[in-house]
Amino acid sequence: MSTKTILSDRINNLSESATLKMTKLGRELASQGINVISLSVGEPDFNTPEHVKEAAKVALDENYTRYSPVPGYPDLRQAIVNKLKKENNLDYDVSQIVVSTGAKQSLSNVILTLINPGDEVIIPTPYWVSYSEMVVLAEGKSVFIDTDIDSNFKITAEQLAAAITPKSKIFMFSSPCNPTGSVYTKDELEALVKVFEKHPDIYIISDEIYEHINFVDQHESIAQFDSIKDRVIIVNGFSKAFAMTGWRLGYIAANKEIAAANDKLQGQTTSGTCSISQRAGIVAYEQGLETVNVMKEAFARRRQLVYDLLNAIPGVKTNLPDGAFYFFPEISSFFGKKDADGNVIKDSSDLALYLLNVGHVATVGGDSFGNNNYIRLSYAASDDSLKEALRRIKEALGKLS
Repeated sequence: MSTKTILSDRINNLSESATLKMTKLGRELASQGINVISLSVGEPDFNTPEHVKEAAKVALDENYTRYSPVPGYPDLRQAIVNKLKKENNLDYDVSQIVVSTGAKQSLSNVILTLINPGDEVIIPTPYWVSYSEMVVLAEGKSVFIDTDIDSNFKITAEQLAAAITPKSKIFMFSSPCNPTGSVYTKDELEALVKVFEKHPDIYIISDEIYEHINFVDQHESIAQFDSIKDRVIIVNGFSKAFAMTGWRLGYIAANKEIAAANDKLQGQTTSGTCSISQRAGIVAYEQGLETVNVMKEAFARRRQLVYDLLNAIPGVKTNLPDGAFYFFPEISSFFGKKDADGNVIKDSSDLALYLLNVGHVATVGGDSFGNNNYIRLSYAASDDSLKEALRRIKEALGKLS
């Protein structure tokens, strides 16, 4: 039998999603009867609002069950245009909106339509685990700009300028950020824009999926700066703000050439996304943010709770995130320590596995996000679950020697 792999280099070079891996491991332990608290998944623990679910039922009754247009229903795209104008003061045409099967597909589409082999994509660390792997699929090269907890995980204009080369094609970032919760201010974005103005061939992917989970001022999009707006691709969706993760509904707002290219690519891959989800999305955007704000208030309370509990754990260093629903604490003080069986904690993945197996709390090692000295914890869980999870984490870490 031949030992040659039947799989493509493309798939062999791809890493498994660390967040999904930890979620799977947690479920495996739970299936054995072990009480596992999952803080690994990036998903609100709220239900989709009733009026959005009702819209889906109406759509079924009205027989929205056939193929939808590849870039999305025109009235959904118009609702997105209206949202961008009302909430962000950004002017777009319906032709500049492409709806996809989740913001993850939107990101992937943009990268595949812009990157040629060898093109460089500048990514601040830490970053969402799929960013770099999408670049691998497109045969591009990721160029990382390192940040740390002391800078609240945000880059400076000087760091950006130093990372740019003649091969730079895309800058990709999220604000609010997954995994750190960091939020860029208007002044901080303007400083980056001044660098981009000197490099007209660089496009900016602005992942704004956590836009509404923001505990500081209003959300600031880098697309607000006219000098670079035509090079900005906004990626957003309904999963986080409206607790619609399983509905798989995301979109881009971009210049017409890029939007048309994404339409073309999608037409040869998935075609239009779920018709029922799209009809529900229209109602979500048209009926306001009341349910979003209720969820945001709960997250604000939990954020303070987890912040206080993390600060009570010796050896853990954390900041107070400005958005999203994650903490990204610094945990390198535990590297080199041993568990009860003498196994050495070498890195953040080891620590995450230790917390899962000993503390029965699922987290994600920071190495998968580009910063090995940290772990990611989601606080999209009930107050009681969070209190118990942090108690277990503190107890487990205290057993290391």
